[in-house]
Amino acid sequence: MSDKNKKLTMVLLAAAAFLANGDNLAAATLISDIAKDLGLTVSTAAISVTSYMMAFGIFTLLFGPLADRYGKVRVINIAIVGTSIFSMLGALSYDLPSLVFFRAMNGLFGAGIIPVAIALVGEIHDNENRQKAIGKVLGVAFLGGATATAIGGTIAYFGSWRMVYLIYGVAEFILAIVMLKTLVKDKPVTNELKTFSSYKIALSNGRFLTKISLIFFMGFAILGCFTYTGITTMERTGYNVFIVGLLLSLYGVGTVYGGRVAPQLKKRLKNGFLVATGFIGFTALSLLAYSSNIIILGIGLFGLGMTFIFFQSTILAAVQEELAEMKGTVMSLASFNLFLGAALGTQINGQLIEKYSASIIYSSASLIVMVVAIVAAIVIANYETRKRQAHV
Repeated sequence: MSDKNKKLTMVLLAAAAFLANGDNLAAATLISDIAKDLGLTVSTAAISVTSYMMAFGIFTLLFGPLADRYGKVRVINIAIVGTSIFSMLGALSYDLPSLVFFRAMNGLFGAGIIPVAIALVGEIHDNENRQKAIGKVLGVAFLGGATATAIGGTIAYFGSWRMVYLIYGVAEFILAIVMLKTLVKDKPVTNELKTFSSYKIALSNGRFLTKISLIFFMGFAILGCFTYTGITTMERTGYNVFIVGLLLSLYGVGTVYGGRVAPQLKKRLKNGFLVATGFIGFTALSLLAYSSNIIILGIGLFGLGMTFIFFQSTILAAVQEELAEMKGTVMSLASFNLFLGAALGTQINGQLIEKYSASIIYSSASLIVMVVAIVAAIVIANYETRKRQAHV
C-alpha cells in the first residue's frame, strides 16, 4: 500500500472509530434524560448501555474470523452501514425493550468497526510503527467516545437525547458512502472461514490468554465507571448536562495526548511504563472518587484517559505480535474481553451506586487498575525478555 493510500485509510478508519465509539459512550450524559423520558430508574436505563456493550463484545468474536476470511475492508464497510441504520432507529425508541433492541443491534454491527479497523492498522504497519499507529487510531476512537459527552450533552441540553442517536447515525451513513467508494480492499489471509479453529489456536496460547484477560479487568474498571461519570458529576457539582458533557471530553483529550506520548515514554521508562500507568490510573480514579471540585475532576478525567490508552496500546501491540498472522481473531478476543468487562462493570456499578454511593465504584476501580497494571508490567517484561533472547 502506498503512503498516500495508507494515510487516507488511517483517516477514514479513525473517523469510523470516532463515530462508532461516540455513538456508544454518548450515553454517559444521556442516561438521566433517557430514564426520565421512559420512566425508568438510572440502573434500568443503563441496560441499554449494557446491551450495546454485550452485543459488541459477543459479535466481535464473529467479525474477526470473517475479516480474516473475506477481507477487513469489506467487513468494515458492511458494519458501518448497519450501525448507522440502527443508530438512527434508536432515536425512535418508545420503551425499554425497543431501546435495548436497537442499541443491541447497533452494538452488533459496531463490533465490526473498531476491532477490525485496529487489525487493519496493525496489518499495514511494521513492528516499529505499529504501536504508534494503533495508539493514534485508538486515541481518536476514544476521543470520539469522550467528545460524545460534549456533543451529546449539547444536543440533549438544547434538544433531546433522541437527536443524539439520530445525528450520529446520519454521520455514520455519510461516512459509510465515502468509505465504500474510497477504501482499497485488502486480501483475505485465509481461504476458508475457521471460526472455531482460529480461537482454538489463540486460546491454547497461554501467554496470549494471560495478556488478553488483563483487558477484561481494565474494561471493567475504567469503562464500567465512565458510563456513570456524567450523572455523578452533575449531582456533585450542580452543573447541567451541557457543562458536564464538555468536562467529560477531557477524558478523550487524555486518550489522544496519551496515544501521542506513549511510544516515547515507553522507550524512556521501559519496564516501569505500565507501573507508572497504574499509578496515574490509581490517582485519577481517586480524584473522581472523592472530589466535587470541577478542576480536580477534570484532571482526574484527563489522567483516566491517559491510563486507558497507555495500557491498551501496549497490550494490543504485544498480542498482535504474539499471533502475527491472526490479527482479526486477536482483535476480536481483545474487544470481547474489553466490552464484556465494560458491560459487567456498568451493570454492577449501577447497583452499587443505588445502594451506596458513586465513591465506592471509583475507589474500587482505582485498586483494580493498579493491580492489573503491575501484573501487565511483569507479563510484558517477560515477553520482551523472551523476544530479545530469541533474536540472540
